[in-house]
Amino acid sequence: MAKKLSNSMKILIGIGIFLLIIVLWFVGLYNGLIRSSAEVEESFANIETQYQRRADLIPNLVESVQGAVKFEKETQTEIAALRTRAVAAREALKNAKTQQETLAAMNQIDSAASTFSGLNINVENYPQLKATENFLNLQAQLEGTENRVAVARNRYNDKVKVFNVKIKKIPTVIIANMLGLEKQPFFESQPGTEDVPKVDFG
Repeated sequence: MAKKLSNSMKILIGIGIFLLIIVLWFVGLYNGLIRSSAEVEESFANIETQYQRRADLIPNLVESVQGAVKFEKETQTEIAALRTRAVAAREALKNAKTQQETLAAMNQIDSAASTFSGLNINVENYPQLKATENFLNLQAQLEGTENRVAVARNRYNDKVKVFNVKIKKIPTVIIANMLGLEKQPFFESQPGTEDVPKVDFG
């Protein structure tokens, strides 16, 4: 009788260990998906941060240019319009409540940066602009921000790739469906803005 009880206990212990392994395995997969989802969100937030910085810099750089020199009326009008667009894009990003609204605001900022790079102003004709420390500092900051935007985009897309693969693989696809996790979109620039905009006054 004692021998049978001992065998029963062994079976129960074995089942208990098996169930514990299953639970730990499930928890590991669950935590991995949650961590991956959080990394995607964090990476997107980092892009937002760099775009916000970029959105703040463009109007400041435009004001610096306007304050340093007197341009032809046509160029002055273009710069004033550009500043209005840049400020509007900055406000749109600040007030965005969904990912779609945020992406739309980012595209507005890309467009403003591309327009700014298209302004053909000859620095040699405006030595006071070339020597303006504020202008040179803002220009350097904007260029540095462009690089950080590119890095943040790439990191986000890397995290999205890992996450999207995870939620499609077995058995994590089962847990992903239970949690309602969906495929995340890659960050794609608008046509014509894939190159890093450069502020060209030369």
